[in-house]
Amino acid sequence: MPTDAELERIAIPSTPQLDGTGPTAPLDLEQLARQLQDAQAKLARAANDTAPRLQIFVTLAMPEPSLRALIAQAARANAVLVLRGAKNGSLRQTLEAARTLIGTQPVAWQIDPPAFARYQISAAPTFVLTRAGAQPAACAAGVCLADHDFAKVTGDVSLDYALEAIARGAPHFAADAEALLTPLRRRP
Repeated sequence: MPTDAELERIAIPSTPQLDGTGPTAPLDLEQLARQLQDAQAKLARAANDTAPRLQIFVTLAMPEPSLRALIAQAARANAVLVLRGAKNGSLRQTLEAARTLIGTQPVAWQIDPPAFARYQISAAPTFVLTRAGAQPAACAAGVCLADHDFAKVTGDVSLDYALEAIARGAPHFAADAEALLTPLRRRP
């Protein structure tokens, strides 16, 4: 359970507007603590996976053609699209935008503000490849990974270009990047 001091350091995103669902609920610190523990447990389970994890940090303000291309590539590479927050603070608008962009493609996406802090994401798109078995540790951002447990590339580039850049820039990730490149190189 986080201490009071740790809870004060956690950046709590603003309460989303649910478009007419009534007044916002009071802040429930116990629920926030449970969510933090759940996130830590999820990251710990992911660390025990035998496959590397690929996340693409995006924003709905990116050019639509770039987003559509990344969505199609993410579906083929089993990557997860990560948003910092809700569009205009509205979950309804976010879901509608995601539905419009993703359509029927089998791609995972999530809203995860702490992940942006965890990986020090300051621009989108950013591609993060986390090695299989990476062990998270507690830090000011909640849970963090050591620098040698992940590699990242930022820029409006294709997923295959980003993975090739990771392989060149971080040779200890070359095998993981190559494994993720294989389905991208096959024609859909």
